[in-house]
Amino acid sequence: MLPSPAVADGEVVGIGADLEPGTLLAAYRAGLFPMPLRRGGDVAWWSPEPRGVIPLDALRVARSLRRSCRHFEIRVDTAFETVMRACADPRRPAGWIDEPFVAAYTRLHDLGWAHSVEAWTRGASGRDELAGGLYGVAIGALFAGESMFHRRTDASKVALVALVEGLLGGGGALLDVQWCTPHLESLGAVEIPRVDYLEQLAAAVDRPQLTAFDW
Repeated sequence: MLPSPAVADGEVVGIGADLEPGTLLAAYRAGLFPMPLRRGGDVAWWSPEPRGVIPLDALRVARSLRRSCRHFEIRVDTAFETVMRACADPRRPAGWIDEPFVAAYTRLHDLGWAHSVEAWTRGASGRDELAGGLYGVAIGALFAGESMFHRRTDASKVALVALVEGLLGGGGALLDVQWCTPHLESLGAVEIPRVDYLEQLAAAVDRPQLTAFDW
C-alpha cells in the first residue's frame, strides 16, 4: 500500500513498489507520481510541496504563441509511445524516463488512462512530422501532466494550449504539472500548498471521466 502524502514530511514519500496499472492509478488518485531518484534507480513516489498546477482559466498565451498555433496540426493519441520516447531522450538534461516507464505508461495508454497531445507539421520531404507534444494521465476531471518535448519552436507550448482548450471543453477541473518551473510559470503555472492540491484532487477524481481526448 502506498503511503499518504497528507502526513509526509518531504517530497519523496515512498521508495519501491511496481509500475502496474493498478499501482499507478492508485498513486495518482492519492496525489503521488513515480520518478526514480536517478535514471535506472529504484522507483520513488513523489508529492511536491508546494505543487505546481496550471489553472485552466489562467493559461498565458502570448500573441506570438497564438500565431504559432496556426502552424501546427493537433492530434490526440495517434503517437503516444513516440511522444513518450521523445520525452525520454537520454540527451535531454536530467532525462530519467527509461524502458520500464515507457512500457508501463504505454500499457496505461492502451487501457485508456494515459494520453498524448501532439503537434504535427509538414516537413521538407512533404511528409507529416511530429514536432512536439506532451503526455500524461487522466482520471476523472484530473489531467496529470508528465512530460513534454519539442523539435520545432513552440511546438510543445502549442500542444499545451490544445490540452487546456480540450480540458475546458471536456470536463477538466485540475491540470497538475508537478513542479512550477520558470518555463511553466511563464505559461501560467502557479504553486499551491500540498494540502490544497489534495483537496482539489479528491474532488477532481470523483467527477465523470474527461471527454477531452475523444477528438
